[in-house]
Amino acid sequence: MRASFRLGRIAGVPVGVNWSVLVIFALITWGLAANQFPRSYPDRSAVAYTLAGLAAAVVFFVGLLAHEVSHAIVAKRNGLTVDGITLWLFGGVAELKGEPRDPGAELRIAGVGPLVSLLIGAFFGVVAGLLALAGQRGLLLGALAWLAGINVLLAVFNVLPAAPLDGGRLLRAAVWRATGDRNRASVVAARAGWVLGALLIGLGLWQFLSGVGFGGLWLALIGWFLIGAAGTEERQARAGSALRGIRVGDVMTPQPQTASAEMTVADFVDHYLFAYRHSALPLTEEGRPTGLVTLDRVRGVAADRRASTTLAQVACRADQLVLAQPDEQLNDLLPRLSECADGRALVVTDGRLVGIVSPSDISRAVQRGTLRTNSPTPATSR
Repeated sequence: MRASFRLGRIAGVPVGVNWSVLVIFALITWGLAANQFPRSYPDRSAVAYTLAGLAAAVVFFVGLLAHEVSHAIVAKRNGLTVDGITLWLFGGVAELKGEPRDPGAELRIAGVGPLVSLLIGAFFGVVAGLLALAGQRGLLLGALAWLAGINVLLAVFNVLPAAPLDGGRLLRAAVWRATGDRNRASVVAARAGWVLGALLIGLGLWQFLSGVGFGGLWLALIGWFLIGAAGTEERQARAGSALRGIRVGDVMTPQPQTASAEMTVADFVDHYLFAYRHSALPLTEEGRPTGLVTLDRVRGVAADRRASTTLAQVACRADQLVLAQPDEQLNDLLPRLSECADGRALVVTDGRLVGIVSPSDISRAVQRGTLRTNSPTPATSR
C-alpha cells in the first residue's frame, strides 16, 4: 500500500498516509457526530457533536499509528528492516523486509500490536470510569468511552487466528514451532484467513439484506480484503515450499551479456537491445557490477535525448543492486528482490559478476519445484 503523503519519521521509520484514510476518517466522524453522540447526549449543538467526533477520530488514528509503530520497533529489534508505516482504509501496515528468524521472533512482532491497542483501550476505559465516578456525563465521557471500546475491539479483531491479521501471524508462529515448517505454517494461517473472510462476507451481506444497515457492507468489504490478502500469502508460501533446497546458482542465467555504463542509450538500443533480446543487462567495470539497465528504464528516455544520455544515468545504481551468491538459498533471496524496482538480482563471486536472476527464472524454478512436489513417488522394486 503506497503512501499518498509522508508525515515524517517515528523511531527512524518513515510514516505515511494513503488517501483512502480520508474515507474511514470521514465515516468515523460522521457516525459519531450525526448518530451516536446525538442519541447518547441530546440537546448539544451540531458544532459540539462535530468537534467531539473529529477529536475522537484523530485520537483513534493516533492509537492505530502506535499499534503499527510497536510492530516496527519490535521487528527492528529482531533483525528485520522496516521500510515504512502506511495508514490506509483498513487500518495500517508496517512494511517489513525479510522474515522473522524463528517462531519466537514472529510471536513477539505480531503480538505487540494488539497488546498496545489493548493497553490504549484500557487507559481510556479507566479515564472514562473515573470521570463517570466524578459525575461527568458529557461528550468528553462519550468520546473516551468510544475510544476505549474501539481500541479493545481492534485488539480483539486483530488476534483472530487468520492471516493477514496479527492473529494469523500468531497462528503461523504456533504452527511453525510445532512443525518446524514455516511455509506450511503460512499456508495454514492463509487458509484460516480465507475462512474468516468468507464468514465476514456472509455475515455482512445477511445484515445488509436484513435491513440492519450499511455496516453489513463494510463487514463484507473487510472480508473481501481478507480473502484477497490470504490468497496472496498462500501463493507466496507455496512458491517458497516449491523452491525449498534450490540454490541461486541452480536458476541463474550464467555469464549474462553486459554493457558499459558510459554507453549511450542510443547505442544500447541500436546494438544491444534487438541483438540480444534481453530485457535487462548488467553494467560492469572490470567484471564488477556497477548498475542494471532494463527495457522499461530505456523506454522512459525521450528519443531526442538518447544520444546524449548514458546508461549510468538511467540504470539502477550500484547501491540499489540486489546481490546474491551462487550457493545462497533462493528462498532467502526472494524477500530481497523487492529492494530493487527492477526485480532482478545479480549473482557475484568474489565481487565479480557470474550470473543474473530474473522473475522468469524464478517462475520456471517454481514450476519445476511444484511438479517435483506433486509427482508421485515411484514404487520401490523388491
